[in-house]
Amino acid sequence: MPAIRRKPHLVTAIEDKRGLLAHGDGVAPHRHTDGQLLYPSAGVLATTTERGTWVAPPNRVAWTPPGFEHYHRAYGRTEVRVVEVSGALCASLPDRPTVFAVSPLLREALLVLTDGRELRPDARNRLREVVVDELVDVPEEALYLPEPADDRLRAVTDLLHADPATPSTLAELGRTVGASERTLSRLFRSELGMSFHRWRSLLRVQHALVRLVEGDAVIDTATRLGWANPASLIEAFTAIVGQTPGRYQMELRRRLLMEA
Repeated sequence: MPAIRRKPHLVTAIEDKRGLLAHGDGVAPHRHTDGQLLYPSAGVLATTTERGTWVAPPNRVAWTPPGFEHYHRAYGRTEVRVVEVSGALCASLPDRPTVFAVSPLLREALLVLTDGRELRPDARNRLREVVVDELVDVPEEALYLPEPADDRLRAVTDLLHADPATPSTLAELGRTVGASERTLSRLFRSELGMSFHRWRSLLRVQHALVRLVEGDAVIDTATRLGWANPASLIEAFTAIVGQTPGRYQMELRRRLLMEA
């Protein structure tokens, strides 16, 4: 993984604001006293902890609870809107990092809080409460890729991270790392809560989110990430992200035009 270049303006305890990250830029491992919402109004933002990686493409917001060590990495030119959430409001949100979909009301509230305008403290607090209220009833997005603790399973996931497109079966990967297919299959279920095929599909979809942001065609993305055909990518991507890759790219282009 490329080195994480520290961006202090996103690490320090700040009030609501926005920052710009270039492709490949990152925020070094850190913790927050308060909770934090990060909304990438453009680009893709990955949040990684020891438990795994959460990916937030445009129109998603990443939530990190207080005290959770994590780091971020940007894919594509990424504008990040940062909203701090005090301890009292944090109790209404999950106690682990999460990605949520962004409703029109939530998006407007996030933009108002982070566009630099002067707001009365009581008005800002009420608007932050609106943001949290919107998130309470929004289902979590399936954009989380868990990471294992078991050394045998981690050896397998490391191979897949290095080459998401590999066609190797679990049995073949097991022979490489010195573990049986049966043992690895059990570990995927017990440690990560999903099958090997589900985990690899999530990994590939996370990579697809990045490639599509960078402008790769759907057919090229499918080929480079190991899907048998574009239809297989479309099916997996839609099931996890909630929209087709083509629609996802259309929305990205529309946002860029709006900001131009």
